[in-house]
Amino acid sequence: MTQLTNKSALVTGAGRGIGRGIAVALARAGADICICSRTEADVADVADEIARLGRQALPVVADISLETDVDRLFARARKQFGTLDLLVNNAGAFDGGPLDELSIAAWDTVIATNLRGPFLCTRAALQWMKPQRRGRILNIGSISAHRVRPGSAAYSASKHGLWGLTQVTALEGREFGVTCGCIQPGNTLVERRAASDNPEDEEPMMSIEDLAQIVVAAASLSDGVSLLEATVLPSKQLYVGRG
Repeated sequence: MTQLTNKSALVTGAGRGIGRGIAVALARAGADICICSRTEADVADVADEIARLGRQALPVVADISLETDVDRLFARARKQFGTLDLLVNNAGAFDGGPLDELSIAAWDTVIATNLRGPFLCTRAALQWMKPQRRGRILNIGSISAHRVRPGSAAYSASKHGLWGLTQVTALEGREFGVTCGCIQPGNTLVERRAASDNPEDEEPMMSIEDLAQIVVAAASLSDGVSLLEATVLPSKQLYVGRG
Protein backbone atom coordinates (compact mmCIF):
# COMPACT_ATOMS: atom_id res chain seq x y z
CA MET A 1 0.00 0.00 0.00
CA THR A 2 1.60 3.24 -1.14
CA GLN A 3 -1.39 5.48 -1.73
CA LEU A 4 0.04 8.12 0.62
CA THR A 5 3.58 8.22 -0.82
CA ASN A 6 5.09 11.73 -0.68
CA LYS A 7 2.42 12.81 1.82
CA SER A 8 3.14 14.17 5.28
CA ALA A 9 0.98 13.68 8.35
CA LEU A 10 0.91 14.83 11.95
CA VAL A 11 -0.72 12.51 14.49
CA THR A 12 -1.36 13.57 18.09
CA GLY A 13 -1.44 11.08 20.93
CA ALA A 14 0.66 8.78 18.77
CA GLY A 15 2.79 7.24 21.50
CA ARG A 16 0.49 4.31 22.16
CA GLY A 17 -2.92 2.82 21.51
CA ILE A 18 -5.07 4.13 18.68
CA GLY A 19 -2.69 6.97 17.82
CA ARG A 20 0.26 4.63 17.47
CA GLY A 21 -1.78 2.29 15.29
CA ILE A 22 -2.86 5.17 13.06
CA ALA A 23 0.68 6.54 12.71
CA VAL A 24 2.12 3.14 11.78
CA ALA A 25 -0.71 2.41 9.32
CA LEU A 26 -0.20 5.78 7.61
CA ALA A 27 3.53 5.07 7.35
CA ARG A 28 2.82 1.67 5.82
CA ALA A 29 0.69 3.49 3.25
CA GLY A 30 3.70 5.64 2.36
CA ALA A 31 3.34 8.78 4.48
CA ASP A 32 6.03 10.54 6.49
CA ILE A 33 4.82 11.13 10.04
CA CYS A 34 5.27 13.69 12.79
CA ILE A 35 4.32 11.80 15.94
CA CYS A 36 3.34 13.70 19.05
CA SER A 37 2.96 12.46 22.61
CA ARG A 38 3.65 13.70 26.13
CA THR A 39 5.99 10.75 26.77
CA GLU A 40 9.45 10.81 25.20
CA ALA A 41 10.06 7.06 25.36
CA ASP A 42 6.77 6.35 23.57
CA VAL A 43 7.37 8.69 20.62
CA ALA A 44 10.95 7.46 20.28
CA ASP A 45 9.72 3.87 20.09
CA VAL A 46 7.08 4.68 17.45
CA ALA A 47 9.62 6.71 15.46
CA ASP A 48 11.92 3.67 15.34
CA GLU A 49 9.06 1.51 14.07
CA ILE A 50 8.19 4.01 11.34
CA ALA A 51 11.84 4.37 10.33
CA ARG A 52 12.02 0.58 9.89
CA LEU A 53 9.19 0.95 7.38
CA GLY A 54 11.39 3.28 5.35
CA ARG A 55 9.49 6.48 6.13
CA GLN A 56 10.57 9.71 7.80
CA ALA A 57 9.52 9.97 11.43
CA LEU A 58 9.68 13.16 13.47
CA PRO A 59 9.05 12.49 17.20
CA VAL A 60 7.96 15.52 19.23
CA VAL A 61 7.16 15.58 22.94
CA ALA A 62 4.28 17.99 23.47
CA ASP A 63 1.13 18.56 25.50
CA ILE A 64 -1.46 19.58 22.90
CA SER A 65 -3.58 21.36 25.52
CA LEU A 66 -0.81 24.00 25.80
CA GLU A 67 -0.64 26.70 23.13
CA THR A 68 3.13 27.05 23.39
CA ASP A 69 3.63 23.30 22.91
CA VAL A 70 1.34 23.25 19.87
CA ASP A 71 3.17 26.22 18.32
CA ARG A 72 6.49 24.41 18.83
CA LEU A 73 5.09 21.14 17.48
CA PHE A 74 3.89 22.68 14.23
CA ALA A 75 7.05 24.76 13.81
CA ARG A 76 9.15 21.59 13.99
CA ALA A 77 6.87 19.75 11.57
CA ARG A 78 6.96 22.66 9.12
CA LYS A 79 10.77 22.78 9.26
CA GLN A 80 11.00 19.01 8.67
CA PHE A 81 8.35 18.49 6.00
CA GLY A 82 7.60 21.87 4.43
CA THR A 83 4.01 20.90 3.66
CA LEU A 84 1.26 19.27 5.71
CA ASP A 85 -1.20 16.97 3.97
CA LEU A 86 -2.94 15.45 6.98
CA LEU A 87 -3.60 16.24 10.64
CA VAL A 88 -5.07 13.50 12.81
CA ASN A 89 -6.42 14.88 16.10
CA ASN A 90 -6.31 11.69 18.12
CA ALA A 91 -5.00 12.55 21.60
CA GLY A 92 -7.67 11.90 24.18
CA ALA A 93 -8.38 11.54 27.88
CA PHE A 94 -11.16 9.97 29.93
CA ASP A 95 -12.17 10.62 33.50
CA GLY A 96 -15.66 9.90 34.72
CA GLY A 97 -18.09 9.28 37.51
CA PRO A 98 -21.53 10.51 38.54
CA LEU A 99 -22.11 14.05 37.34
CA ASP A 100 -22.86 15.38 40.83
CA GLU A 101 -19.55 13.96 42.07
CA LEU A 102 -17.34 14.95 39.12
CA SER A 103 -14.46 17.18 40.14
CA ILE A 104 -13.52 20.38 38.35
CA ALA A 105 -10.02 18.95 37.89
CA ALA A 106 -11.36 15.86 36.10
CA TRP A 107 -13.66 17.96 33.90
CA ASP A 108 -10.89 20.40 33.00
CA THR A 109 -8.39 17.64 32.14
CA VAL A 110 -10.79 15.89 29.75
CA ILE A 111 -12.00 19.08 28.07
CA ALA A 112 -8.43 20.41 27.74
CA THR A 113 -7.18 17.25 26.02
CA ASN A 114 -10.24 16.29 23.98
CA LEU A 115 -11.45 19.71 22.85
CA ARG A 116 -8.99 22.51 23.58
CA GLY A 117 -6.14 20.44 22.11
CA PRO A 118 -7.90 19.68 18.80
CA PHE A 119 -8.89 23.35 18.54
CA LEU A 120 -5.28 24.48 18.98
CA CYS A 121 -3.97 21.91 16.50
CA THR A 122 -6.73 22.62 13.98
CA ARG A 123 -6.04 26.34 14.19
CA ALA A 124 -2.34 25.75 13.56
CA ALA A 125 -3.07 23.34 10.71
CA LEU A 126 -5.45 25.76 8.99
CA GLN A 127 -2.85 28.51 9.16
CA TRP A 128 -0.55 26.13 7.28
CA MET A 129 -3.05 24.45 4.94
CA LYS A 130 -5.07 27.44 3.74
CA PRO A 131 -2.11 29.04 1.89
CA GLN A 132 -1.39 25.58 0.40
CA ARG A 133 -5.01 25.49 -0.86
CA ARG A 134 -5.25 21.86 0.26
CA GLY A 135 -5.08 19.57 3.27
CA ARG A 136 -7.16 17.18 5.34
CA ILE A 137 -7.99 17.12 9.04
CA LEU A 138 -9.39 13.98 10.67
CA ASN A 139 -10.71 14.09 14.21
CA ILE A 140 -10.96 10.89 16.24
CA GLY A 141 -14.21 11.27 18.14
CA SER A 142 -16.37 8.61 19.76
CA ILE A 143 -19.84 7.15 19.49
CA SER A 144 -20.26 8.85 22.89
CA ALA A 145 -20.84 12.04 20.92
CA HIS A 146 -24.23 10.60 19.93
CA ARG A 147 -24.96 7.74 22.37
CA VAL A 148 -24.00 8.55 25.95
CA ARG A 149 -23.55 6.39 29.03
CA PRO A 150 -23.85 7.30 32.72
CA GLY A 151 -20.67 8.59 34.31
CA SER A 152 -19.27 10.07 31.09
CA ALA A 153 -20.31 13.73 31.29
CA ALA A 154 -16.92 15.28 30.52
CA TYR A 155 -15.99 12.72 27.87
CA SER A 156 -19.33 12.80 26.08
CA ALA A 157 -19.47 16.60 26.18
CA SER A 158 -15.95 16.85 24.78
CA LYS A 159 -16.66 14.43 21.92
CA HIS A 160 -19.94 16.17 21.11
CA GLY A 161 -17.97 19.42 21.01
CA LEU A 162 -15.37 17.83 18.73
CA TRP A 163 -18.14 16.92 16.27
CA GLY A 164 -19.22 20.57 16.30
CA LEU A 165 -15.62 21.70 15.75
CA THR A 166 -15.39 19.26 12.84
CA GLN A 167 -18.39 20.79 11.08
CA VAL A 168 -17.18 24.37 11.50
CA THR A 169 -13.71 23.40 10.27
CA ALA A 170 -15.19 21.69 7.21
CA LEU A 171 -17.26 24.78 6.47
CA GLU A 172 -14.44 27.29 6.91
CA GLY A 173 -11.90 25.13 5.06
CA ARG A 174 -14.12 24.45 2.06
CA GLU A 175 -13.17 27.40 -0.12
CA PHE A 176 -9.47 26.75 0.56
CA GLY A 177 -9.47 23.07 -0.44
CA VAL A 178 -9.17 21.92 3.18
CA THR A 179 -11.45 19.07 4.26
CA CYS A 180 -12.33 17.96 7.76
CA GLY A 181 -14.02 14.80 8.98
CA CYS A 182 -14.75 13.01 12.23
CA ILE A 183 -14.36 9.27 12.76
CA GLN A 184 -16.55 8.08 15.64
CA PRO A 185 -15.16 4.76 16.96
CA GLY A 186 -16.98 2.30 19.14
CA ASN A 187 -15.27 -0.12 21.50
CA THR A 188 -11.61 -0.51 20.54
CA LEU A 189 -9.18 -2.91 22.22
CA VAL A 190 -6.55 -0.50 23.48
CA GLU A 191 -4.08 -1.39 26.23
CA ARG A 192 -6.27 0.03 28.99
CA ARG A 193 -9.24 -2.12 28.01
CA ALA A 194 -7.13 -5.25 27.61
CA ALA A 195 -5.95 -4.93 31.22
CA SER A 196 -9.34 -3.90 32.66
CA ASP A 197 -11.82 -5.85 34.77
CA ASN A 198 -14.63 -3.34 34.08
CA PRO A 199 -17.69 -5.20 32.70
CA GLU A 200 -17.97 -2.61 29.91
CA ASP A 201 -14.53 -3.70 28.70
CA GLU A 202 -15.81 -7.24 28.17
CA GLU A 203 -18.15 -6.03 25.42
CA PRO A 204 -17.36 -6.80 21.75
CA MET A 205 -14.20 -4.98 20.65
CA MET A 206 -12.58 -4.12 17.35
CA SER A 207 -8.83 -4.00 16.90
CA ILE A 208 -6.75 -0.85 16.66
CA GLU A 209 -5.66 -2.05 13.21
CA ASP A 210 -9.29 -2.15 12.01
CA LEU A 211 -9.82 1.45 13.07
CA ALA A 212 -6.47 2.59 11.65
CA GLN A 213 -7.41 1.26 8.21
CA ILE A 214 -10.49 3.49 8.20
CA VAL A 215 -8.22 6.48 8.84
CA VAL A 216 -5.93 5.41 5.97
CA ALA A 217 -8.93 5.05 3.68
CA ALA A 218 -10.24 8.51 4.61
CA ALA A 219 -6.76 10.03 4.19
CA SER A 220 -6.44 8.42 0.75
CA LEU A 221 -9.55 10.05 -0.73
CA SER A 222 -9.12 12.50 -3.59
CA ASP A 223 -8.56 16.09 -2.51
CA GLY A 224 -12.03 17.04 -3.72
CA VAL A 225 -13.78 14.38 -1.62
CA SER A 226 -14.53 14.64 2.10
CA LEU A 227 -15.56 11.99 4.59
CA LEU A 228 -17.51 14.21 6.97
CA GLU A 229 -18.44 11.58 9.55
CA ALA A 230 -18.02 7.82 9.91
CA THR A 231 -19.25 5.61 12.73
CA VAL A 232 -17.02 2.54 13.08
CA LEU A 233 -17.75 -0.15 15.64
CA PRO A 234 -17.77 -3.90 16.22
CA SER A 235 -20.76 -5.38 14.44
CA LYS A 236 -22.02 -6.94 17.70
CA GLN A 237 -21.64 -3.84 19.84
CA LEU A 238 -24.86 -2.29 21.12
CA TYR A 239 -25.26 1.07 19.43
CA VAL A 240 -28.47 1.18 17.44
CA GLY A 241 -31.02 0.90 20.22
CA ARG A 242 -28.54 1.73 22.94
CA GLY A 243 -29.93 4.33 25.29
